[in-house]
Amino acid sequence: MTNLKTHKLRTISEFHNLMGAPAPEHPLMSIIKFDEFDISEPKESIQVIFDFYIIALKCMKGVKYKYGQRYYDFDNDGVLYFVAPNQVIQFEFENEKNEKPSGWVLLIHPDFLWNTTLANMNDKYDFFDYSLNEALFLSEKEKATLNGIVANIKQEYHSNVDQFSKQIIITHTENLLSYSNRYYNRQFITREKANHKVLEGLEKLLAYYFSNNDLVGKGLPTVQYLANQLNISPKYLSRLLKSLTGQNTQQHIHEKLIDKAKEILTTTNLTVSEIAYQLGFEYPQSFSKLFKSKTNLTPIEYRQSYNCKPLLPT
Repeated sequence: MTNLKTHKLRTISEFHNLMGAPAPEHPLMSIIKFDEFDISEPKESIQVIFDFYIIALKCMKGVKYKYGQRYYDFDNDGVLYFVAPNQVIQFEFENEKNEKPSGWVLLIHPDFLWNTTLANMNDKYDFFDYSLNEALFLSEKEKATLNGIVANIKQEYHSNVDQFSKQIIITHTENLLSYSNRYYNRQFITREKANHKVLEGLEKLLAYYFSNNDLVGKGLPTVQYLANQLNISPKYLSRLLKSLTGQNTQQHIHEKLIDKAKEILTTTNLTVSEIAYQLGFEYPQSFSKLFKSKTNLTPIEYRQSYNCKPLLPT
């Protein structure tokens, strides 16, 4: 898209101004209802980089989002998404007549979180690194619960600010994020069929990768590589796998690696150093350490134990 405007929003006030919303009551945090946005007239597409956190519950047609190279149009009621500082989001406004927006946006500047339990919020809650298409779809009951928490936050910063206000807002925000964590776990369970397709795709990718015998040139597959191939964000993929199998993506990679190592150990006379090199390891010690951590045996001990097994009678 040509002449795409990029906005670097450093303050909560700048977000309000961009969206045509009333000025914020607090410089470091704000809650805006979507019906306070001025999108009655068509706006140009914009690309935005935020210096603050965004948690938004969207129930609105007429705004498309672009994250990375893909567009997402959330027309469902109750879609919750999370944006961390320095992420790039592209908005495309499409005015739809008679369509009244609903939902809310919670904006929190990192300075507000300084020296609190949420100081590194995106490290503690991995869904801040999910793609927009991995947003959380809420039931009516779940939406009501989160709406209640947001109402409590709004009531607190509307009230007279005192020595307790900030901690109360932080506590409510932690509750909001804890419920979001719970609802994401529920979403992984209720979308079991789709998630198993992702697992099947991962298994095929790993099987193909390790069967090519080109690990020397390619190195071990990374979590980022696998996520890109599956069109999923790395943290979402790891959490999805953890919910299905109890193992994250890195553990799945190591499992396939150990299977390949066992195959080579039992079907060839290659030395441990040669096997390590063939599997993409720069140092044989790193390979031996990983192998023992997964099997409780060194590669040599595994080869010896395999070769010493008595043949079963035919």
